[in-house]
Amino acid sequence: MEQRINLQEIGKGGFAALYPLGKYLKQSALDPQLLHLIYYRVSQINGCAFCLDMHSKDLRAGGETEQRLFVLDAWREAPFYSDKERAALAWAEALTTIKSSLVPDPVYKEAQKHFSDQELVDLTFGVMAINSYNRINIAFGAPVGTYQPGQFN
Repeated sequence: MEQRINLQEIGKGGFAALYPLGKYLKQSALDPQLLHLIYYRVSQINGCAFCLDMHSKDLRAGGETEQRLFVLDAWREAPFYSDKERAALAWAEALTTIKSSLVPDPVYKEAQKHFSDQELVDLTFGVMAINSYNRINIAFGAPVGTYQPGQFN
């Protein structure tokens, strides 16, 4: 997709509001690789090419295997993900593809087994953040393929 609007220029104010959330999440107790995995999965669901490119590169730079990235769309059937990762992926999917007024109880109860209340809140903020970036990029386009690992640190 061709970039429709220069978001870095025109959207400065909006990005200035979003960036502190990313900074907050980097300081949270959540594993950065887990957050990138969630960002990657949510971006798959939303079809955001820029974010898929970005988070696949950050995941690989952090040591993630290609195999796990290639089959992430079928994580429920693949044996490559921990129970904690599965709980986070289910949580992220439930929040991204809202089908009712609440995250289903089984998804919530499984997430509670692996995350403290604070971590679950932070995971929710992470899902909110990536959904926001996905929607911005899908609306206005982004230069896919230009991202370098760690570029936005």
